[in-house]
Amino acid sequence: MTGDPEEGSAATGLRDELRTRRRWWSFGLRAGLTVGVFAVLLAWLPVPRLMEALGRAPAGVWIGVLAGLTAGHVVASFKWRVLLGAAGLPCRAIEALRAHAAGLFANLCLPSLVGGDVVRAGFLAGSGRRIESIVVGGLGDRVIDTAVLVMLAATGVALAPGVPPAASGPVLGSVAGLLVLAVGLGPWALRRIPAAALPRALERPVVQLLEAADSLARSPAAATLALLLSVAVQTTFVALNVALGRAMGIEVPLAVWFLAWPLAKLIALTPISLGGLGVREAALAGLLVPFGVDPALAVAESLLWQAALIVLGLVAGGLAFASRGWARAADGSAA
Repeated sequence: MTGDPEEGSAATGLRDELRTRRRWWSFGLRAGLTVGVFAVLLAWLPVPRLMEALGRAPAGVWIGVLAGLTAGHVVASFKWRVLLGAAGLPCRAIEALRAHAAGLFANLCLPSLVGGDVVRAGFLAGSGRRIESIVVGGLGDRVIDTAVLVMLAATGVALAPGVPPAASGPVLGSVAGLLVLAVGLGPWALRRIPAAALPRALERPVVQLLEAADSLARSPAAATLALLLSVAVQTTFVALNVALGRAMGIEVPLAVWFLAWPLAKLIALTPISLGGLGVREAALAGLLVPFGVDPALAVAESLLWQAALIVLGLVAGGLAFASRGWARAADGSAA
């Protein structure tokens, strides 16, 4: 006996409506949390002092930071492309760059920095690519970047003057433990999925996911290259923050920046606010204040870095969606 098509259509429409409502509720909740975090920061810091700190940064230095940030993300898109190729999904450099740019735009309004990874993957999957390879390449990219941030922060802990390991050890230890579990147990767990015993609708996607993971695991050269590129990009980002901070009057040893900035970025990965807004600023201030940095200066430096991210995200998103439309129009005219 077949069901009523109208009832099935109504049920599908209801599910879509509930899903849309949940997304809006989630967005509203995180937007409220973002406003709340900034309200606490503004209550803690004198607004005139914060405005004065923001005005300390020379325009030329900020433009240089924006240029360096842009170059770093171009390299990051190439790193992601390397991992995609190793996972069995070769793509053109312009396609990877376009999808990465869309992810930067999504980071402005989605929870945590990971939200952009989802949009980046969906942007590339829209071109008819295997989603399993995109998932594996994206996960590898995120794991490598997170591991590099932990490495840089651990270097800062070891070299920064007067830093007891207990100050940041629990955070670094927890993240490092999760990375070890993900890298060590992830492939082991994947290989033990009984694909043949799964429903027919899931069997093929699971098999393709396993094939993509095996392909990446058999490409140590690609993983090594991606790791070196990530070290270069994240180290450059730390150096850009050092230049911006010193131009504003933040004078702390270089090792302190290698401790504070990666650790603040790791904390901002938690899905609390939109794009880590407010969380990163509070974390950076909390990490720099013990070294004698004025909290207003620390928050102002992070806000100016965030402003560069916003400008880059808006421009990159506009170019990504516009170029995608141009490509589709070109394909249509060629057909």
